[in-house]
This record gives sequence, C-alpha cells and structure tokens, in this order.
Amino acid sequence: MFGNLTPLEIGYFLIALLISMVIHEVMHGVTARALGDTTAADMGRITLNPLKHIDVVATILLPLLLVILGQTPIMAAKPVPFNPSRVKFGDYGAALVGLAGPVTNFVLAIIGSILIHLASGNLQVATFLLLFIQINVILMVFNLIPIPPLDGSRAVYALAPESVRRVMERIESMGFLFLLVILLILFQLPGVANGIGSIEQSVYNFVIAL
Repeated sequence: MFGNLTPLEIGYFLIALLISMVIHEVMHGVTARALGDTTAADMGRITLNPLKHIDVVATILLPLLLVILGQTPIMAAKPVPFNPSRVKFGDYGAALVGLAGPVTNFVLAIIGSILIHLASGNLQVATFLLLFIQINVILMVFNLIPIPPLDGSRAVYALAPESVRRVMERIESMGFLFLLVILLILFQLPGVANGIGSIEQSVYNFVIAL
C-alpha cells in the first residue's frame, strides 16, 4: 500500500499511526469496562494520551523501518490489559473486547474516506487522510489475523475446542517477540503476503469508494 514516502509523508504517517493506535487501544478498554472489567480504567489506560500506549520498538521504530524499506508495516501498540474472567458473557465477551479494536479501525477508515471527499481541494490534507485510511485498513486486517495475542485470536478462542485453546494459550504466553518472528516468517511466503495484501487492498477500495 505504501510507496516511497517523502520526509513530510513519513511525518504524516507517524501522526496518523499514533492517532489510530491510541483510539484502537482505548476502545479495547472502553469495551472491557462496558462489559464489567475495570482493569484498563484502574491502570489509567482509557486515555487519549499517546504516551500511555506507545511501545517505542513496536509502535514507532518497527513500522517506520518497514515503511522506509518499502514493506507493509507491522504495527503494535502497548496492549490494553483486561481480565477475561471479569467480563460479561465469558469467552464471547472477551471476543467482543478483542474485536473492538479492528472494528474501531474500520470506522476510522470510513470517517477518513468521508473527510477526504470533503477536503479534496487541499492536497496536504488529502495526503494525510489517504495515509490515515491506509493505516487503519492495515491495522484492522493485521489485528484480525487469528494468532495470539492479536485481536482476531479472541474470536477464534471463543469458538475453538479445548485442544486448540491450549495451543493458543501457549503461543500467547511466548509474548510479542515470538509473534513478530512468526509474522516475519509468514510475510516472506508469497501466498501469505499476497493474500493479506489483497485483503487490505479490497477493504481499502471499498472504504475509499464510499
């Protein structure tokens, strides 16, 4: 989705990325609180302050490096904590908390599409909004990959048999670095990279056409 960005566009990219990730994480916390778990609220994570959500490596350095190299960026903020045992509806409630992030990114992409049609006469605003839409589409699709601890795994976990759940729990316990290694390997496979890229492009085309 990203070609060679100018220094100004990289600045736009970072701003749009921070806005999108912060709102994504906040909505996890808001949804968890609505379902009865106040963990995120108690830890001060239901806030628009980006400093509360930034992981320097995963949020800024990694996606920026991949964009500079012309690759699809892998993006992650500091996860908002929640206690699945405290939310209503059990595993289905936990799935709703997980899916709140990608759904939020989809809504943000739609808002960006509406705004870009209103600001078509301003090149710089349109450039920012195009990056904003692209980032939110990537965040949505990326987070729906059903590998723990990504958001999509929560929905799979709610429906999976016990044997699959145990495997997913073991993968999640290995942390983000293990996930990153898996994803970097998977993204080197043409079928996987092209498949994810095709999904992102289809969603982007749908949103931009609204």
